[in-house]
Amino acid sequence: MNDLSKPRATWVEVGDAHSEQRIDNFLLRRLKGVPKSYVYRVLRSGEVRVNSGRVGPDYRLRPGDRVRLPPVRLPAPQARVAPRPLALSVIYEDAALLAVDKPAGLAVHGGSGVAHGAIERLRASRPRERFLELVHRLDRDTSGVLLLAKRRSALTALHRLLREGRVEKVYVAAVKGRWQGGERALCAPLQKYVTRTGERRVAVREEGRAAVTLARPLASSDAGSVLELRLLTGRTHQIRVHLAHVGHPVLGDPKYGDFALNRALARAGAARLMLHARRIAFMHPIEGRPVSIEAPLPEDVRRFLEERLALPADRL
Repeated sequence: MNDLSKPRATWVEVGDAHSEQRIDNFLLRRLKGVPKSYVYRVLRSGEVRVNSGRVGPDYRLRPGDRVRLPPVRLPAPQARVAPRPLALSVIYEDAALLAVDKPAGLAVHGGSGVAHGAIERLRASRPRERFLELVHRLDRDTSGVLLLAKRRSALTALHRLLREGRVEKVYVAAVKGRWQGGERALCAPLQKYVTRTGERRVAVREEGRAAVTLARPLASSDAGSVLELRLLTGRTHQIRVHLAHVGHPVLGDPKYGDFALNRALARAGAARLMLHARRIAFMHPIEGRPVSIEAPLPEDVRRFLEERLALPADRL
């Protein structure tokens, strides 16, 4: 059994470097080695305090906040495997921002059985970068534009734009069935829940949070359809749950999809979630100019659309 350090509560004062950071992310960085489930449990129980009061996991820190860190039994330090540098296709970069084309199957950060994700490995490949943080996240099985900030000020400003709905995020998905009815808004409320096995899922429920996805058909055949999807809200698994709810699940979706169809597609060599983050657009957080960043459809998706769905990938 590992030696355990003596637990004690401590108080930490927040500086400018952590301004606007969510308290859950702050704790995860401060309490390295502690399970994520523990962090959310102590937040729910009130063992974590900010300025002597309770806060939720989405509370954003301000300079001067005093954070109470509860007594934590941490295992004795062990040798850690350093993250391997990762070379991803850079599709945009300036002094404040970096955007890469993330492949499907790559987690954006470590955790849940993944030692190191894209962010840890990108930091390892760019040792001279003093600051590099994710602006947003993509599901592990989703490919496409992943935006990172190289300055704290850029990160804070972009998070504000995201909260205000001033960042355009456009996806492309291949879905089951022939889409009917043209362009329409999917507005079902979404709620997170945990399965009996401890897996986190999302479901359409009346008591859930408002969620809006704009769906526009790009091409359809009897074998399936290709949709362009714009997020007007940013709920977990929003696109996947909304499309499954209206009877057009994303092909290859292991959580909300048509599992029998997914198995057939996997046998035919299409074993991935057919969801791609095509574009992100916003006003530059430092320079104030419009920025639009695109990632082309991956070759395996293009081939799938042409060979399995008989759709013109070159025109999508």
